[in-house]
Amino acid sequence: MADAPENGAPEEAVVDATAVEEEPQAPAADQAAGEAAPPGAGGEAPGAPEDEPDYKDQWMRAVAELDNVRKRSRRDAAVAEQRGIARLAREQLPALDNLDRAIESAREQGAPDDFVNGLALVRSELIAAFERVGIVAYSPQGEPFDPHVHEAIAQQPAEGVASGTVIEVYQSGYRLGDEILRAAKVVVSA
Repeated sequence: MADAPENGAPEEAVVDATAVEEEPQAPAADQAAGEAAPPGAGGEAPGAPEDEPDYKDQWMRAVAELDNVRKRSRRDAAVAEQRGIARLAREQLPALDNLDRAIESAREQGAPDDFVNGLALVRSELIAAFERVGIVAYSPQGEPFDPHVHEAIAQQPAEGVASGTVIEVYQSGYRLGDEILRAAKVVVSA
């Protein structure tokens, strides 16, 4: 009795049930293998191009996607580099301002020329390093006031100058391309 299935039915009954389920599928398989359907009968002829995947189209799409990924990664790397340069420059600008103050103070107090020249050399090297990465100073003396690139710290009446014109620059501004790293601090005519 070890050969009998668990539900108590004889083994032959189980085999017959599976054979009955497979019988309706057999004629359909014979028809497909034996004779092809006529072209107008709604079926496709064997080997039709629509049945096969379009490998050339898939390849072209994959190549285009790879090209887009490369372009996007280059663009993202350039943006990240510019952000890093701008961040470092913003951290260095106060040191440059202090160096300018040190040079001015040394000149006023009569420090030896070699000392003042050494400070000026360090300043010029720092400015040259900024320029190599695209950071430039700007002084808007005589330009119309623009709140996007200038920071007005005072307003004074001035003769012979149109109202809203920068008449004095207290601190130079710096920009990296189109990005303002630090707005120029200016006095504007009233």
